[in-house]
Amino acid sequence: MKRNRKVKILATLGPASSDEAMIRKLHEAGADLFRINMSHASHDVMRDLIAKIRSVEAACGRPIGILADLQGPKLRVGKFAATTVELKPGQTFTLDNKDEPGDNTRVFLPHPEILQSVKPGHRLLIDDGKLHLRAEKCDGKSIVTTVVSGTKISDRKGVSLPDTLLATGVLTDKDRADLDAVLATNDVDWVALSFIQRPEDLAEVRKVARGRVGLMSKIEKPQAIERIDEIIELSDALMVARGDLGVEMPLEAVPGLQKQLIRACRRAGKPVVVATQMLESMISAPVPTRAEVSDVATAVFEGADAVMLSAESASGQYPVEAVATMASIARTVEREPHYPGIIYAQRAQPEATGADAISLAARQIAETLKLTAIVCYTSSGNTGLRASRERPEVPILALSPVIQTARRLSVVWGLHCVVSEEPTDLDDMVNRACRIVVEEEFGKPGDRVIISAGVPLGTPGSTNMLRIAYIGSDGLSGI
Repeated sequence: MKRNRKVKILATLGPASSDEAMIRKLHEAGADLFRINMSHASHDVMRDLIAKIRSVEAACGRPIGILADLQGPKLRVGKFAATTVELKPGQTFTLDNKDEPGDNTRVFLPHPEILQSVKPGHRLLIDDGKLHLRAEKCDGKSIVTTVVSGTKISDRKGVSLPDTLLATGVLTDKDRADLDAVLATNDVDWVALSFIQRPEDLAEVRKVARGRVGLMSKIEKPQAIERIDEIIELSDALMVARGDLGVEMPLEAVPGLQKQLIRACRRAGKPVVVATQMLESMISAPVPTRAEVSDVATAVFEGADAVMLSAESASGQYPVEAVATMASIARTVEREPHYPGIIYAQRAQPEATGADAISLAARQIAETLKLTAIVCYTSSGNTGLRASRERPEVPILALSPVIQTARRLSVVWGLHCVVSEEPTDLDDMVNRACRIVVEEEFGKPGDRVIISAGVPLGTPGSTNMLRIAYIGSDGLSGI
């Protein structure tokens, strides 16, 4: 199943897309990997969805990645005696540790870490920013605030803290149980971590995961932006989670931050996913708005590795159409005359490693000689990441004997992943590469390809060789 585009599509599964037939339709429409939202999926539902995805993978014959998105700390106020209360700007309103129904003067806040961390002057945003409070007095047991804007508050509304660094980590007891269930399946490729604030937040998850899944940090808090280089270094991938990011930071700042994060990840050679409300109107409409098309196109022009659908594919009325629309936008943008120039202008200098030097040379040779494809052998996935970091104009085929590696690379820009046995010698390596290029419909007899691999063969992290090969009439190397 050949994709005629470089950017990948991550589709969220949910009530509208939980049966195997629909998952297959989404994959055939363009979804390269699937997200399971652990905020809504039980462990049984998760295991059922994984089994269905793997069944589709077997039927389609192409590696499919799976991302489990951990809920993270959901901070909410308690309940009110009247369910909803009216407030006035300028009035005093208190959040405290008294487990009693609230009124128009106070409410229970069942999060001692917030009561202990908020300082005078800090902002508290309730219900996605609809209510704005400013802390005036804090004693560890209560927070006396002034209502800055907003007129009402109701039961269990979410609390955002753009100015406060919480002392606790990002993993809740639910997240730990979900992570254990995810790892027990041995069939999930990525875990997304919500509400990352600092590099240390990754430590516990990495210790538990022990390399069995890739760690994707969701950037949705100002504190993460302040230490973004360290977070990128310790993450395997990033997600620009624009929903909560747009609550805790000015909405007008989000587009610029999106560009900064994409470029930072491209420099580091780490995959980056752009998420939230990309085709929001397609939850209930068969076509997107012009602004949504432009939004998706912007992410593609920036060179993001993947774009994500949330409710559009999970609970919307047109999940298949949403995936197909996103795929169509991506294909059209990547054929634009200005697209190569924009991608080239953002290309990062290679790092001083053998794999980076080889990947740079492979791209330059392929583009100079107008070769049909770059073929890279990759066991750990690192060579595939390096090849993608160069953002070449020609297709990249990543051949791996490890299916888990091929699945994990399904989120990476431009990589067409194929599970293939380790070659036995150099001739087998070249012949195998040429045959797969033809089988996967990326080339034909008479074309030339460039192959990168490591010698001795089968040694992870030893990429040190390039070979230009001519595809003979039999689909094998003619040289």
